[in-house]
Amino acid sequence: MKKVLPEQPVGVFDSGVGGLTVAREILRQLPAETIIYYGDTAHVPYGSKTTDQLNAYAQAIVEFLIEQGVKAIVDACNTTSAVALPYLKQKYNLPIVGVIEPGVKEALAVTRRGRIGVIATEATVASGVHERLLKSLSPEVKVYLQACPRLVPLVEAGIIEGEEARSAVAEYVTPLVRKGIDTLILGCTHYPFLAPLIQEITGPEVVLVDPAASTVRELATVLREQGGLRSFHGSKSHVFYVSGPIETFRNTAQKLVGWPELQSVQQVKLVD
Repeated sequence: MKKVLPEQPVGVFDSGVGGLTVAREILRQLPAETIIYYGDTAHVPYGSKTTDQLNAYAQAIVEFLIEQGVKAIVDACNTTSAVALPYLKQKYNLPIVGVIEPGVKEALAVTRRGRIGVIATEATVASGVHERLLKSLSPEVKVYLQACPRLVPLVEAGIIEGEEARSAVAEYVTPLVRKGIDTLILGCTHYPFLAPLIQEITGPEVVLVDPAASTVRELATVLREQGGLRSFHGSKSHVFYVSGPIETFRNTAQKLVGWPELQSVQQVKLVD
């Protein structure tokens, strides 16, 4: 593994604004760190893309982030974590952390009756990665999967409340509640922005698992082992790149997280 330096930034990427839930958690747990974020908004949503497309997008983004001098990368997209992460880890000589395994382990830790639901994109559900990993760690667990193609476009449009969002959430979550789940993995980093609506549909007895917190704990562990944790607050500025229109991303992101750094969004398209 290539030597990492504490002052280097952390790279984070996603298909759009969803990865900001992970970036937000990095700033909460590791406030000394600097983030370089890439949102592939020209190709969002990823859930309907082919494996070849997802691999091409992920590889191009990782290479771009490496060119920016990052010390580690968080693949904050469940879809590419499901499809491309093993290849990325094998190909590139720096720490790359995905969001699926940390969320699965957290769900197993909190479930009371071993009945776990997963909401995710079509490609993530089709990959079967959540069920395989859950069953490998706890063979007796019951897993219920639900693809949610309407949710990412809603979040990308900044629609996280109101009747349209509530109707979409209810369409996907209600069948899982009827199956008696006690835990629900938010298997897409866009979905935590809809967490209040999701919890409204599930009721308080169902535990929602947002993998962001456990993913960042894993990132911290990896950086600590590599001697790459930044422990001081020097001068720094987070940088945001998108492949699609800047204003569309900025407006939605400001509504969702409201960071002043979002004024410096730059457009860089990597793959046609």
